[in-house]
Amino acid sequence: MTFRIIFLGTGGGRHTTAFQVRSTGGMLIEHDGRFIHVDPGPGALTQMHRIHYDPAQTESVIISHSHPDHYSDAESVIEGMTYGGWEKRGHLYGSPTVLEGAGNLGPCISPYHRGLPEGCTVFMPGDVLDIDGIRVDIHKAKHSDPTNVGFTFHTPHGKVSYVSDTEFTEEIARQYIGTRVLILPTTTPRGNRIKYHMCTDDAVEFERIVKPELAVFVHLGVVIIRAGADSEAKHVEDSTGVRTIAARDRMILDVGESLSVSEAPCFDDEWIPPSSV
Repeated sequence: MTFRIIFLGTGGGRHTTAFQVRSTGGMLIEHDGRFIHVDPGPGALTQMHRIHYDPAQTESVIISHSHPDHYSDAESVIEGMTYGGWEKRGHLYGSPTVLEGAGNLGPCISPYHRGLPEGCTVFMPGDVLDIDGIRVDIHKAKHSDPTNVGFTFHTPHGKVSYVSDTEFTEEIARQYIGTRVLILPTTTPRGNRIKYHMCTDDAVEFERIVKPELAVFVHLGVVIIRAGADSEAKHVEDSTGVRTIAARDRMILDVGESLSVSEAPCFDDEWIPPSSV
């Protein structure tokens, strides 16, 4: 079974999103030719076009919480998944604020778009889901959207976890013990902690608890990008002994007996996907 992650976007936070210093398009997960799109924020559609990916291949859309850098392209992705809304197919998963709304947050997906896929599921921490044949554990987070969650995907080659936006606590980190690949939102560099997010100092503590084989920084804010995300990742690697890299837009991570990193081919020509012809 193949398990591959294509990072459509590695930025996060208001300023990175507004100026698209990095794309904020989320991740495509490919497993045995099936595709899941996680957190399709701004840039998702552009990046899919640049790598010549047809969103009609997508079978599930997962949205962790109700902040625009995680959902704003989702309705268009859903339309692509359902052939423009003409065929009821695929599945939509989201937190309560994303799909139902709570307080002054959400809902982020219109009733029309929630009705396009075959199914629509609201998840909570502690849930265990079967998403397109993959077991996915739902974990708690500590974020300004109180319904935000993280995920662990159970693959034949070990657990792959996406923490999503959160403050660091030991309790949150311990949920991911046993993870082989830790996708860790690291928004700011050393000495620059902001509420509800993690900085490089937090990444050190998180990795010391989880002890993954590989940690991958995503959700990079403007400040850590300017400081040098690669050098911040190197600092964490030196501090923990855990291989740590800062993801790049359109980076591919293949999870097999070994872990390999490459870059998706990028095309700048006009492209009409086959399903739209």
